Amino acid sequence: MNPPRRAALVYNPIKVDLEALKTAVAHEEQESGWGETLWLETTEEDPGAGQTAEALKQKADLVIAAGGDGTVRIVAEALHGSGVPLALLPSGTGNLLARNLDLTLDDVPNALETAFRGEDRAIDLGLIRIRHQDDSVTKHAYLVMAGLGLDAKMLAATDDELKAKVGWLAYVKAIGQVLRDKNQLRIRYNLDNKGNKAVRAHTIMIGNCGSLPANILLLPDAAVDDGRFDIVILRPEGVIGWVQIMVKIFWENGVLRRTAAGRRLMGLTKEVRALNYLTGSELVLRLSRPEEIELDGDGVGQAVALKTWIDAGGLTVRVPAGSVPDDTAERSA
Repeated sequence: MNPPRRAALVYNPIKVDLEALKTAVAHEEQESGWGETLWLETTEEDPGAGQTAEALKQKADLVIAAGGDGTVRIVAEALHGSGVPLALLPSGTGNLLARNLDLTLDDVPNALETAFRGEDRAIDLGLIRIRHQDDSVTKHAYLVMAGLGLDAKMLAATDDELKAKVGWLAYVKAIGQVLRDKNQLRIRYNLDNKGNKAVRAHTIMIGNCGSLPANILLLPDAAVDDGRFDIVILRPEGVIGWVQIMVKIFWENGVLRRTAAGRRLMGLTKEVRALNYLTGSELVLRLSRPEEIELDGDGVGQAVALKTWIDAGGLTVRVPAGSVPDDTAERSA
């Protein structure tokens, strides 16, 4: 008789009610017939990579990430290539991957049922090599977005204590600070080996998924399993440029795109210079000076150059039973 399957739960102690979570996990283990879960606590020095490595060493059949977007990203990075599925127990202010997979937020019993009794779904993983000012190179993974410019500066300027108290409202103050920054990114890039191009912009974001909190659809054509990433370049010129961007993101993407009639209206609108979309699977980019860069909402220092690419189907995630799209199932077969 084979031993029961066993999960490992990598958790950020600041983000979870540990006793309540242990009770809920014990109940789900009994209901689903799984063995006793391996509990691995993150630390400030090791926010998830070492714990995930230990889970793999212990031959866990499933790794559950309980924490914010940073915990999820680091656990996913450590799971890359292992074939062991990742389950999400979302907490914190963002929950970006969970939102893009339409997973239930703030519902521990539902999340655990998905973890222990759900289905596996292969999704894409963004990989990135960043060259820093001191010429060192670091390699990371990201699940949702990599960003340079205003969004990375905003995250760097956000008060962590305020964020813990009021969530995404903490970014309002930071937004005001960075919008006064008149410096533009000066970028040379090569997308899918189609030749070098140059652009000046306030922000460039490379997305594996398209949705942000507050139901903001930044990259409307992005899909988590299409083998490509979508890129948005923001280059507003004054107030009019920002208004054009807001109309595109909040009105067209957020309202019109959601209905057939609205999509027909979109066909009558013009593209604006302040916002440009690109798509591809490999991007090489060089900056004229060091710039802040963020991955899934976490700052990872300053970059002078980077190379990012998509590993199609490079990560397996657990989703509710019956929710895997038919075309995804066919691609995974």
